[in-house]
Amino acid sequence: MIRIVLVDDHAVVRSGYRRLLSAEVDFCVVGEAATAAEANALLQQSEPDVAIVDLNLKGSSGLEAIAGMLARQASLRVLVLSMHDDAGHLAQAFKAGAHGYLTKCSEPEEVIAAIRTVMTGQRVLSRDMQALAPPDCDAGVHGLKPREFELLRLLVHGESVQEIASLMHLSPKTVLNYLTLIRQKLNAENDFKLMHLAARSGLVDFGAALAA
Repeated sequence: MIRIVLVDDHAVVRSGYRRLLSAEVDFCVVGEAATAAEANALLQQSEPDVAIVDLNLKGSSGLEAIAGMLARQASLRVLVLSMHDDAGHLAQAFKAGAHGYLTKCSEPEEVIAAIRTVMTGQRVLSRDMQALAPPDCDAGVHGLKPREFELLRLLVHGESVQEIASLMHLSPKTVLNYLTLIRQKLNAENDFKLMHLAARSGLVDFGAALAA
């Protein structure tokens, strides 16, 4: 029996996954979580084999949830199931320790097959991600740490320093310190340059952002 936990901040999405996976005789959904903190708590209550994790969670991101869960249970296999279909998020997910990456456009049969694949120790990508060249995980935006990457993602999507601080449970001063560090790492003298670098990495649609 493959024991599975679902980590997604939308209850209706988790419900859909549960119905899909419960139809498989060798799958058992043993828990659900909406946040990174709840995901870590799940590992104290059960010993899942696979965690299906969304990257967009409230508070700490799915990337931090992945790293935290694997630090607590190294044997856990992590399968990302995300709306993001760019090389930046793919690189960050694997840096955090994920074993597979599917987008939410994936067919149900692909999700089921991916769970079985990661259980064999292999990496798996959904069909729509396989066309991406393997990203250089140490270059540019891809080289940021998961928390830095998430903070940059929020910034380029229009969140203010105060809003980022609230979402990530940080002080505004800490957010500003992170932004300074990110600019130094990326050799970006201002936020426009950060936006440009984010666009080149696929993190944001630069044209749409300027038109907004």
